[in-house]
Amino acid sequence: MDSELSGLEEKLAQLVQRLNALRTENRDLRQQLAARTDENARLGEKLAAAKARIEALLKQIPETET
Repeated sequence: MDSELSGLEEKLAQLVQRLNALRTENRDLRQQLAARTDENARLGEKLAAAKARIEALLKQIPETET
């Protein structure tokens, strides 16, 4: 009976340790996701600004007759 309890205690301790490790990993992944989401939004804004500048430049180019 004592050996069974010791085995269960050990398994429970391992489970708690794994739970804590997964919580830490989850927190880290959430932070990484937030950072990548912000970076993606920033790059999207830069892309939109570049597109607008290119479109404005293209409008300034006179059309040639062929």
